[in-house]
Amino acid sequence: MTELTELVEHGQLFIGGEFTDPLGTEVIEVISPHTEQVIGRVPHASEGDVDRAVAAARRAFDEGPWPRMALDERIAVITRIKDAFAVRHEEFARLISAQNGTPYSSSVMVQALAAMMVWDSAITVARDFPYEERRDGVLGPLLVRREPVGVVAAVVPWNVPQFTAAAKLAPALLAGCTAVLKVSPETPLDAYLLAEIAAEAGLPPGVLSILPADRAVSEYLVGHRDVDKVSFTGSVAAGRRVMEVASRNLTRVTLELGGKSAAIILPDADLDAAVAGIVPFAWMINGQACVAQTRILAPNSRYDEMAEAFAAAAGALRVGDPMDPTTELGPLVARRQQQRSLDYIRLGQEEGAKILTGGNRPPSQERGWYVEPTLFGSVDNSMRIAREEIFGPVICLIPYDDEAEAVRIADDSPYGLSGSVWTADTERGIDVARRVRTGTYSVNTFSLDMLGPFGGYKNSGLGREFGPEGYGEFFEHKMIHLPAGYREA
Repeated sequence: MTELTELVEHGQLFIGGEFTDPLGTEVIEVISPHTEQVIGRVPHASEGDVDRAVAAARRAFDEGPWPRMALDERIAVITRIKDAFAVRHEEFARLISAQNGTPYSSSVMVQALAAMMVWDSAITVARDFPYEERRDGVLGPLLVRREPVGVVAAVVPWNVPQFTAAAKLAPALLAGCTAVLKVSPETPLDAYLLAEIAAEAGLPPGVLSILPADRAVSEYLVGHRDVDKVSFTGSVAAGRRVMEVASRNLTRVTLELGGKSAAIILPDADLDAAVAGIVPFAWMINGQACVAQTRILAPNSRYDEMAEAFAAAAGALRVGDPMDPTTELGPLVARRQQQRSLDYIRLGQEEGAKILTGGNRPPSQERGWYVEPTLFGSVDNSMRIAREEIFGPVICLIPYDDEAEAVRIADDSPYGLSGSVWTADTERGIDVARRVRTGTYSVNTFSLDMLGPFGGYKNSGLGREFGPEGYGEFFEHKMIHLPAGYREA
């Protein structure tokens, strides 16, 4: 694969299912994190464009056919989106890697095929979901209905743009909702592929709009009085602001926020298997993943051995052009992210942690927003590098004495999104998994299954995505009282 050789330019916005001219003249320039050159330009959506998109979604929900279609009809449309996504997955992967620096070697799966799997899994969940059920109430029979919540504002980040978009749009659309997708200014180009696919799939007018814009326009969308539901993925600070703005209209929110997840290696673990299983998911997406295993907890009895093994594995990661198929760690998405990681590396040293590998810009890269894969040892969990989400390729190796202390350290965090445990005794691992307060957990592996609920405890968010729990976030519940003695014919 090679860097984009031609400037990718789009002059219109996708509003209400059609490409249309923007109301404003502001433009977003997309910068390659590898070359630091402009690789794309798209319109910057304005508040007026948000008004148009929300109005189209409102009409489509209140008056249009989409919420009133039979479920099988909606599934047929979403299946066409999923199938087209599968056909064009390499194009998605290439565009996303060019924009955010994900190595293409992993982008095909992490950025593209995983998103296709989200669309597919949502279809599976929708087929078996209990849209209506009969109950015996205290005063008589009841009919409990689940009805689509309405107009959904879906706000997604730059790190996994299509995966997070699918996590919101697939269940929302299958539920019968209409949606406005707000995409990040760092990664707007792949959104145009999604718009093309959606238009070709046969979504009725107004059902979907896609707007690239900054935080100010996002805030306007989230606070729009005609939005019924906000589904947001991003930082804790931004999530708090989303919740504050949405609360003015009592708009329902789902927040998928940050993480500082711990991988606990028990003394009996196979070290080679643990290193092979943890390293790809500690430095995944160049360390820019909310579920990344950014704290590795090693027993004191084997700490030196584990420090040496992880330092060797991290130091061996191939850093370079994200389009090179041999690259394992690419550049960070923006100069600000590069500087953030370098600032935390300096802070970690000031706090007394020791760099086991990395710690600088890679000398092999004269340009681009690169940071070496960095592993800190001698880390205390009270240090800022162990408590704050860095969102870069900086990982902490933390010692512990016994299993109880390992669980305590894992839980001693403002976050609770993900985690894993590595042990020769699977039952022991399951016991640890039950004790750690986090939304998703893995035993001797790392996985994110789209048929189960995904979300976090504490500052990692509110609500769930994926599975019937995530699908249910896009419904209101209605109770219908039936007359005493009523029996369905």
